[in-house]
Amino acid sequence: MIAPSILSADFARLADELAAIHGADWVHVDVMDAHFVPNLTLGLPIVESLLKVTDIPMDCHLMIEDPDRWAIAYAEAGAHNVTVHIEAAKDPIKLARDLRAAGSKAGLSIKPGTPIEPYLDVLKEYDTLLVMSVEPGFGGQSFIAHVLDKVRTVRNLVDTGHLNLLVEIDGGINSDTIEQAAEAGVDCFVAGSAVYGAADPARAIEALRTQAVSANHRFA
Repeated sequence: MIAPSILSADFARLADELAAIHGADWVHVDVMDAHFVPNLTLGLPIVESLLKVTDIPMDCHLMIEDPDRWAIAYAEAGAHNVTVHIEAAKDPIKLARDLRAAGSKAGLSIKPGTPIEPYLDVLKEYDTLLVMSVEPGFGGQSFIAHVLDKVRTVRNLVDTGHLNLLVEIDGGINSDTIEQAAEAGVDCFVAGSAVYGAADPARAIEALRTQAVSANHRFA
């Protein structure tokens, strides 16, 4: 799965930028509040507007304080997947259940420096694990390869039936890094500049997908 990130899109032309990524599996929307991360992007009103102009399932990544209070509204608005950070959630198990009850998938994200092991039981409540392969806050950063150890840990638990979730990765994903992420066991790849920096975003999506599928088959 390829999920282009509109953080790298032209914010003055968001409807057109969504139309340009036909063939994408999800559209990744980074919500930042300038508190949990040192950047401010967009919020619920813009997400609600975007939902009206695309049929691509929306993957909302909430890099915000107090997601227990704010996340449910994104599910109620119609987001397909709503991801919160384990570092910010006060009651992640209740939050996952509330997100599902409000109509979305529940995603849990983890920063590069946060260990995964303390949260393996929590992940039983979630549909998606989003492993950050850059520090959250800004696009265009370099890929942090050591986070793939977390991917491998969770991939093994999924493959052996101990967890049932989709493994997503976000940060620095491009033609140079997607194969190693696929080899580690990633299911869904968030790509910003690798898609929106291309002359033909739809073709870039398919090229990335081809690389990921090839790497997955090669190392399966």
